Amino acid sequence: MNLMRAFPALLLIGSIPALAQWTKIPSSVPMGADGKPNLSAPAPRLADGKPDFSGIWQANGPKYLRNLTSDMKPADIPFQPWAKQLYDQRQDGRDARIESDANCLPQGVPKISATPVPYKFIQASGEIVILYEAFNLWRQVFLDGRELVKDLNPTWLGYSTGRWDGDTLVIDTRGFNGKTWLDQAGLPTTDALHITERFRRKDFGHMEMSVTIDDPKAFTKPWTITEDPVLQPGTELLEFICGENERDVAHIK
Repeated sequence: MNLMRAFPALLLIGSIPALAQWTKIPSSVPMGADGKPNLSAPAPRLADGKPDFSGIWQANGPKYLRNLTSDMKPADIPFQPWAKQLYDQRQDGRDARIESDANCLPQGVPKISATPVPYKFIQASGEIVILYEAFNLWRQVFLDGRELVKDLNPTWLGYSTGRWDGDTLVIDTRGFNGKTWLDQAGLPTTDALHITERFRRKDFGHMEMSVTIDDPKAFTKPWTITEDPVLQPGTELLEFICGENERDVAHIK
């Protein structure tokens, strides 16, 4: 059973509107003359002049969850030979049962941002926190100048530091455990993975997210894709727990 079929079924839980949980919800979303949210309004800024990424965002469709390289020609994916062999092996779907999220384990970066459930940016001057509805996961992005040590304890989502390049938020993440796939198609990772995400809020409701994959053990050179998350106004994250009664994967053949 391929996770491209199984995982979206789980994610239907996250598609239930969260508004029913709250009343008297304040809103800073600009409204158009038609009374609907104006997502083309100028992007908001904080008191220090930096773009404010705060809000709930979601991938614009499952395209990059299913295939992170969907905008690339197959010949342009710079595989190391072993990684190409493993990727080809995974195309028949038999390995889908070992994919991390099929076993209620974290999706990893950048895959977690491509899932069809929302995530929330909480922004402060020295730190940004990203809360993911998928599996109730979170990331801390430190903007205070700290640096990573060389010998990192391997993790599913890595360790993230950030900086500003003009109005673009640049997030560098290292320290992965190499146990995740980059997408449902089976792009492999190793513990050498280094992810660079560049976020630019184009207007109030639209963001450009450029992701550079640098994993010298799996690929011969870094490569970049660009996604376009969309703001989800008037909603909140829901609890999304995976694993309490997960019994299917062990019986899939």
